[in-house]
Parts: sequence; C-alpha cells; structure tokens
Amino acid sequence: MAPAEPEAPDGAPTRARAKDRSPWNWLLFVPLVLPLIPAFFNADSPRFLGFPRFYWLQLAYILLGVAVTTLVYQMTKRRER
Repeated sequence: MAPAEPEAPDGAPTRARAKDRSPWNWLLFVPLVLPLIPAFFNADSPRFLGFPRFYWLQLAYILLGVAVTTLVYQMTKRRER
C-alpha cells in the first residue's frame, strides 16, 4: 500500500504544486541577473535629475522586477473553475 501524499496547509497535494513548470517562470531570471552585470554601472553619466546612473538604475531594476513578477503571476495563475 502506497503512503498517502503529504498535503499543503490549504489542502492541495504538494506534488501538484511542484509541477508548475511554465516557461513564463524563466522570465524571473531577468530581474535577478541584469543587476549583476557590472558594465551597466561602470559610468557616472548619464545623470537623471542630478542622480548618477547607479542610483536611478537601481530604481529602474526595482520597477522591472515588479513588472516581470506581475506578468509571470498573471500568466501562470490557475483559473478558477
């Protein structure tokens, strides 16, 4: 007799949650890897509102991360039936 599948707190089997292998999930690597490329930070100009590139680029990466996370969530959420 096979052991029972463990369940998550919401009652869903954990195995079903681990099988979400949507290609949209690969898009989440963009906001993780992009800030790690030093060539983007290797200059003081262009300045935006007096701020050097490093500072306004960090804010742009935050907005990019929010946008990508929202897009991936919307594209991969399960539709209620």
